[in-house]
Amino acid sequence: MSLAIDAQDLVKHYGRHQALRGVSLQVEPGELFGLLGPNGAGKTTLISILATLLDTDGGAAHLFGHRVHTAQRELRRLIGIVPQELAIYGELSARENLTFFGRLYGLDEKLLEQRVDELLVAVGLDGRANDPAQTFSGSMQWRLNLGAALVHRPKLVFLDEPTTGVDPQSRNHIFNEIRRLNAEGVTIIYTSHYMEEVQSLCARVAIMDHGQVVACDARERLLRLLPGEVRVQLPRPDAELASRLGRMPEVKVDVPGPDQLVVRCPDTSEMLKQLVPWLHELELAEARLQVEEPNLERVFLSLTGHALRD
Repeated sequence: MSLAIDAQDLVKHYGRHQALRGVSLQVEPGELFGLLGPNGAGKTTLISILATLLDTDGGAAHLFGHRVHTAQRELRRLIGIVPQELAIYGELSARENLTFFGRLYGLDEKLLEQRVDELLVAVGLDGRANDPAQTFSGSMQWRLNLGAALVHRPKLVFLDEPTTGVDPQSRNHIFNEIRRLNAEGVTIIYTSHYMEEVQSLCARVAIMDHGQVVACDARERLLRLLPGEVRVQLPRPDAELASRLGRMPEVKVDVPGPDQLVVRCPDTSEMLKQLVPWLHELELAEARLQVEEPNLERVFLSLTGHALRD
């Protein structure tokens, strides 16, 4: 089976600015794949190329075995795009919006009517089908926007920063829709600069920065690039505890103060199994412990050397 996305050494310039610097990326059919990076990392440029909206200046990409370029209009039938900004018509009803976009894809009128009815139910708008979209809440408008991208049954959907400016309740609705869609077998590329969203949704993640993919792997393997931390605030100074911890394999101990320890280790749960008995044995049971597990934001900082939103 062909890869959903097979991009090799993609390059794109805007004048003197190089937006993509040899980007290679492979995505399997049916994946919910995260594409992370700060604003300006090249995510939107990459999506525009893969969605046949922009030609590359170098390299090549294939979707499901088909070469990607702007002249390949038939390839767009495989693709759905949910852009950062809403792409629906406020004066049209939900049904009219979906019908309009279905006609753009040349769907047969009888099949289109059936498909619109299905989508209205799927995105939870069947009860407001004939109401103007401008009367909808933000969450409802986003669901209609998603429906417009799905009306032609695409195999691959790009979600470009879908939660920018969205309230927490609407964000949960968006996540539920994404999981439902992926469970139906649709390949989804989810781009964001919100690390916690991608960590929650996506099993595999690519991190972009300055037009390059600086890491691409399963989420759990990316998280294992960094150790966990156990911060220990002791009730009194104790050199013996630091000495014991420092002799453990794969453990690094920092001593920022006479009664403070920072223990970095591959597995914090195993560390705590050893640390807690030692605290009791050394009469340090009143120590306060703070555990910090690795997350994608820390991984990003480690890989790129700067904060996510710098």
